[in-house]
Amino acid sequence: MNNLASKISRQLQQIPKSGIRDFFELVQGRDDVISLGVGEPDFSAPWHIREAAIYCLESGNTAYTSNLGLLSLREEISHYVAQYFGPVYDPKTEILVTVGVSEALDLAFRALLNPGDEVIYHEPCYVSYSPSIVMAYGKPVTVHTRLEDNFALRASDVAAAITERTRVIVLNFPTNPTGAIEPVEELEKIAKLAVEHDLIVITDEIYSELIYDDSDPSKVPSHTSIVSFPGMRERTILLHGFSKAYAMTGFRLGYACAPNILTDAMMKVHQYSMLCASIIAQKAGIEALRNGAAEVEKMRHEYALRRNLMLDGFARIGIPCFPPGGAFYLFPDISKFGLSSKEFAFGLLEKESVAVVPGTAFGVSGEGCVRACYATGRAELEEALVRIERFVGTLG
Repeated sequence: MNNLASKISRQLQQIPKSGIRDFFELVQGRDDVISLGVGEPDFSAPWHIREAAIYCLESGNTAYTSNLGLLSLREEISHYVAQYFGPVYDPKTEILVTVGVSEALDLAFRALLNPGDEVIYHEPCYVSYSPSIVMAYGKPVTVHTRLEDNFALRASDVAAAITERTRVIVLNFPTNPTGAIEPVEELEKIAKLAVEHDLIVITDEIYSELIYDDSDPSKVPSHTSIVSFPGMRERTILLHGFSKAYAMTGFRLGYACAPNILTDAMMKVHQYSMLCASIIAQKAGIEALRNGAAEVEKMRHEYALRRNLMLDGFARIGIPCFPPGGAFYLFPDISKFGLSSKEFAFGLLEKESVAVVPGTAFGVSGEGCVRACYATGRAELEEALVRIERFVGTLG
């Protein structure tokens, strides 16, 4: 067969590779690089969570689970979500355990979208939103957020993007890559738009435990989800998981909470494509929800210290950067140096061996910024700041 490329699905051909992964192919094998790139905790999952996984293996508990996931895990998720987000979900019918939040997102799109249906989402954003919409034969509709608004989403911009083909609004707060928090008053307006236009909302809240209070770094701020507003529980798919707050990225464990008719539709895809999440990961997830809160708070507090260290460093260097309200990313504005985001990132890597991600990896509205992840040790962050200052000093 001479032309294998022609055999690839046309739908897939239009989807680019991840801008993050493309960039970090250049980093592989270089021991001198300080990486502020990949959005992954530098902590290991807490020992008692790992021990639960080990015990699962040692006891020979290695079978399939229900397609929905272990009922005992779903019961813990139901309790946690009610305590943290507000709504109560029936663990037997309204919670689906997935292989990470990424699978949950894919299931939601495939369960909801017909060809040509429009999905509104905000940029800069996590790299998989637009490709996941396209792979489900939907049409991505971008709403740009702005530095002058602290990258919050304006309800008026969402309203302007709604058409007769709009089916879904996707939210991600705190946001990857900006760390933005959505003001409660804007969130409430978006909820009213969803009700008024009879839209489904998919809210990805994977960073919701990692939020900060500038007035008191030791204080745990409250988190508001759109699902808590009137009329939203019945039209919202709440996506959450264990990767970020519990440092369990490699466990690949997430979940979706929604009315039964939606979780049942998602489960139809899940049972044929993935069957179930790993029982080992699910057992670890039970332990995380039951006994992991103290470790989550320790990690959150350390992230807060690192965030402030980086903010102070960028201010000293003269690189504008708004204080993110959550997650573990900064999105500094490097436009004044006269370089594109990609040119800045590649120059910094080449000259000073510091890896950041070009803002354009997260959509065209990311131009002029780079993403710097502070999920790494403070000594490395301090050295990275020294190198960044040295690099920008050569730019004039």
